[in-house]
Amino acid sequence: LTLNRDEIHENEAAKRISRAAAGPGIQLRGPREGKVDFIARFPGLLQINVEALGKINALGMVILSTRHSNSYVRRGEVVAGTRAIPLTFKKTHLAKVEKTCRRTGPLIRVIRLPAKKVGILVTGSEIFEKRIRDQSIGKVQKKVEALGSKVIRKAYAPDDAGWIAGEIRKMKTAGCEIIVATGGLSVDPDDVTLEGIRKTGARIITYGVPVLPGSMSVYAQLDKTAIIGAPACVVHDPTTAFDLIFPRVVAGVPISPKEIASWGHGGLCLKCRVCRYPVCPYGKGG
Repeated sequence: LTLNRDEIHENEAAKRISRAAAGPGIQLRGPREGKVDFIARFPGLLQINVEALGKINALGMVILSTRHSNSYVRRGEVVAGTRAIPLTFKKTHLAKVEKTCRRTGPLIRVIRLPAKKVGILVTGSEIFEKRIRDQSIGKVQKKVEALGSKVIRKAYAPDDAGWIAGEIRKMKTAGCEIIVATGGLSVDPDDVTLEGIRKTGARIITYGVPVLPGSMSVYAQLDKTAIIGAPACVVHDPTTAFDLIFPRVVAGVPISPKEIASWGHGGLCLKCRVCRYPVCPYGKGG
């Protein structure tokens, strides 16, 4: 293969493009036949600069394909790939790609999830009075620990907004950085968990998330402490709104009401026989 002075081989082009696009937490594999894989160095939250990604792909002659931004990824997983389309690549075109990457910062990165101190508050008079057995703490704790965080406090509260608010304050004082409240978030008269959260002075970011299952969820902020009202379906559904919100809160990546509203596009769980979340469209906002 003879290259002109203004051309480079597809492998060299793919190597330079991937180096320009890769950020922290990314390991590169390749190039091979003009293709490079982006691999997660550690478990964490995948972040994609979607706007810059579109600009790169619109330039032509190169493709950059990724998983959805804000997906939880495991160590060693392929999270993106790039390929130079022609066998020989114009240096001027490569310069445009690299310039776009420099302007926007890393296109693809993985945020390591820090270990957070978590409190779980189960609400509901029937559970508080031991008339029925709670099943939510075990489910939530398993999800918390799977992401490397630790449950440091557990508590129960009846359907009493003042009591619920008091337990949340105790958890905050005890050092809980994230507080998960389960139960009492529907529209029944005795469902007062939302009122209890409000009584703490917390700022409600959203009540109601446009995904199914998990629509009856709350996300709030009390100073630097995040409060997540987990939906009742967390007990029996493998994936709910809690799985969308919790990793983001742990990673410290803000979630705006506008973004939450976008989750409705793709927010209907397919109820697959074998759940493959997060490798699915659930809650990805289209």
